[in-house]
Amino acid sequence: MKRILALILLHIVVTLPLSGCWNRRELNELAIAVAAGVDWVDDRYRLTVQVAIPGQVTSKKSGGPQAPATLYTAEGDTIFEASRRMTQVSPRKIYFSHLRMFLMDEAMAREGIAKVLDLLSRDHEFRPDFYLVITRGATAEETLKIMTQMETIPANKLYESLQTSEKAWSASMTVTLDELINDLTSSGKHPVLTGLIITGDRDIGRTRKNVENIDTPGQLKYSGLAVFKLDKLIGWLNEKDSRNYRLISGDVKSSVSFIPCKNEGKIIIETLRTDSKLKGRIVESRPEMDIRINMEGNIGAVECSGLDLSEPATVRELEAEMEENLKRSLESVVDKVQSKFKVDIFGFGEAFRRSHPREWKEMEKTWNERYFPNLKTNIHVDYKIRRTGTTNDTFLNDIKE
Repeated sequence: MKRILALILLHIVVTLPLSGCWNRRELNELAIAVAAGVDWVDDRYRLTVQVAIPGQVTSKKSGGPQAPATLYTAEGDTIFEASRRMTQVSPRKIYFSHLRMFLMDEAMAREGIAKVLDLLSRDHEFRPDFYLVITRGATAEETLKIMTQMETIPANKLYESLQTSEKAWSASMTVTLDELINDLTSSGKHPVLTGLIITGDRDIGRTRKNVENIDTPGQLKYSGLAVFKLDKLIGWLNEKDSRNYRLISGDVKSSVSFIPCKNEGKIIIETLRTDSKLKGRIVESRPEMDIRINMEGNIGAVECSGLDLSEPATVRELEAEMEENLKRSLESVVDKVQSKFKVDIFGFGEAFRRSHPREWKEMEKTWNERYFPNLKTNIHVDYKIRRTGTTNDTFLNDIKE
């Protein structure tokens, strides 16, 4: 009898963990959030959530009069409070596990984003794989109202466009929640986030007319990088400086640049591979930073005549000119950040900590105030042109007036 009772008890203990549906929630009971944004309005949080409407994005039912997504907005003294207040207008509880984009406006970013990030990292419904951006010249609510082409749900457009821009142009960058928190808590690097603006007609952008014609009146565009001091926005890098910043960081996968011809036109060069190495050193009791960047690219187009790319000397001359141009550009962005922002967004402090951990302990507390603004940087660029395209010559040499 005791053996039978023991077997029954063992069976109950073994099968109990298998009944994992005690807190289940059916899909038809949830509102799937694909994007969210926070604005700082009158010392309160305004939370806006973009919710996908499944019936409007399926192949059988899409194209009807209803929009593919809907927007819910609520305010509160905390984001958690604003989220719960949405139940007053939403027929379903907002579910954040499939979030793709999280937007914060400039006012929120200048106030400080640490409290927002604490909620996002603490709530079990938020996965850390969504991207964070800062809206410029518009609130997060206004930005999330813009309808987009190609991708039916605007959040998907923002997600895919940011990934594509990072890989093909390099002036923008993807930043996930974990990456942002790591930069915030690092003593040798301050964070940056991509900026997002609305171009064109905002009023039409909020209506279906925005996607009815081949020309889209209102568009969402990534523009520049936001510079932070700890968790507060202090300024912006323009497109050129953003690309140079990413070269120093070693994040560039592909980009396009040019060399002016000696007469007229340009030589277009596509960069395909980059590698950046930062190493700190001590010179006469002061820190210095060595920046070594190795790059490879191909000739994309030639607009000038009289250029023979079959000659190795010509290619070497182009490589040398690219190296000199890039060096000047990289020195310019470092000088700008040192003089204007005075915060280490490049990770020089982290590189110095790895190479000189003992000295870093003495410099850590005053790195951004004392050492970084006056840090001497030695930039070395090695550029290799691997291919010149399907022809060494250009037909421009054969065009005669």
